[in-house]
Amino acid sequence: MAGGFGAPSNGGGTVFEAKITPIVIISCIMAATGGLMFGYDVGVSGGVTSMDHFLVKFFPAVYKRKHQAGIDSNYCKYDNQGLQLFTSSLYLAGLTATFFASYTTRKLGRRLTMLIAGFFFIGGVVLNAAAQDLAMLIIGRILLGCGVGFANQAVPVFLSEIAPTRIRGGLNILFQLNVTIGILFANLVNYGTNKIKGGWGWRLSLGLAGIPALLLTAGALFVVDTPNSLIERGYVDEGKAVLRKIRGTDNIEPEFLEILEASRIAKEVKHPFKNLMKRKNRPPLIIAIVMQIFQQFTGINAIMFYAPVLFDTLGFGNDAALYSAVITGAVNVLSTLVSVYSVDKVGRRMLLLEAGVQMFISQSIIAVVLGVKVKDHTNDLHKGFAILVVVLVCTFVSSFAWSWGPLGWLIPSETFPLETRSAGQSITVCVNLLFTFLIAQAFLSMLCHFKFGIFLFFSGWVLIMSIFVKFLLPETKNVPIEEMTDQVWKKHWFWRRFMHDDGDNFHGVAATTDGKGNGYDPASQL
Repeated sequence: MAGGFGAPSNGGGTVFEAKITPIVIISCIMAATGGLMFGYDVGVSGGVTSMDHFLVKFFPAVYKRKHQAGIDSNYCKYDNQGLQLFTSSLYLAGLTATFFASYTTRKLGRRLTMLIAGFFFIGGVVLNAAAQDLAMLIIGRILLGCGVGFANQAVPVFLSEIAPTRIRGGLNILFQLNVTIGILFANLVNYGTNKIKGGWGWRLSLGLAGIPALLLTAGALFVVDTPNSLIERGYVDEGKAVLRKIRGTDNIEPEFLEILEASRIAKEVKHPFKNLMKRKNRPPLIIAIVMQIFQQFTGINAIMFYAPVLFDTLGFGNDAALYSAVITGAVNVLSTLVSVYSVDKVGRRMLLLEAGVQMFISQSIIAVVLGVKVKDHTNDLHKGFAILVVVLVCTFVSSFAWSWGPLGWLIPSETFPLETRSAGQSITVCVNLLFTFLIAQAFLSMLCHFKFGIFLFFSGWVLIMSIFVKFLLPETKNVPIEEMTDQVWKKHWFWRRFMHDDGDNFHGVAATTDGKGNGYDPASQL
């Protein structure tokens, strides 16, 4: 089915008739360029902050510390709050913007919210590329952050709603795939611009973010809004016509009626954030929040933001550091493709559990190698060990790229009911950006104080999150998006107790899992 995306239904819910139409594929590719922009912004900052011309202009203290022999520990030469603020201001702005984006996603639609994101991105790119002082640079990053807040709010929801159930996972992961392509593109650009002699290479690096910004803006002008969004805003006939168009069939009545019913319930909810706190909405809310916190505490953004800085710190030299970052970026893209192919086949839980083992082992070995070989004032990471560290970082990145990377966004976007979906996605993005900000702001200081122990810190978190997945994360593969409550939450051994406000007899029954994280009631078998 569709190049290997599809999977037979596991009987998890109703199977709606849907062809994989060109309009769905094109819409999803266009929308996912929001991920390209996010990825480029993540990848470009680490490379630019290791360029000498950039440091001389904006962070002379860091430049001096970097080049003065014996002045500072290897692990501490980039420890500067201003430098960290350049990277992390984007996430703080995104965090604020996501609350406004929740309103626009619900009231103005998914498409218009993506268009607003595109305009923010273009403004931020212009300021960054033309920056004359630190204030101009930070304001540009803040505008980019607003774009990230709006794009990350609208795009995953848009993708989940427009995709047919059986390939929803694969199409949603296009967002994360584009994030990884953006990071790789940024690393390649940084590698090239670092060689420009005139000292303006960093401007080109920051300015080329205009390409994905323009793609997203143009895409948002041409795609259709989702039937769910149109119907929720009262455009019922238009929504039905769009549904017929994107599904490529006239037999859309069952799916249309389900969206209509979900929309009716959504209209009764005047305060979606307040409604999100209701007992029955706690399971998807808790899962969404925990997924975002865990995604950041894998340590991935620490690696991705600062890969060039990290490799430079380990004694690779500036050019080699950027080169190593390009390798990890390429691994990231290829491994995300594994997820696109397998997520609707093997399921979400299997990918997360396998990756947990791989990430834990690779981070633990990195910590041991660095602990033995990289001292505070020596750069003698032997070539063999240097290659080993890059291989281990790639092992870590690959496992993240087919698990916590895409699934951290996919699972929350597909588990909230329509009436709280915008608010739920807003909380998801907000928590993600908050913890991304905290890690971005603290990482170089943590590296300075923890030294090699930073990798042990993150591997400990990987162990905790794998235990959480094993016992508390239900499988959502092949379950229609508007049937999650009945097919997933009400059947899970732990979460179903939140689904019954009226004190049903679920509380006193011993719960049993079926091996997929779902549960069944032993009493029902009698």
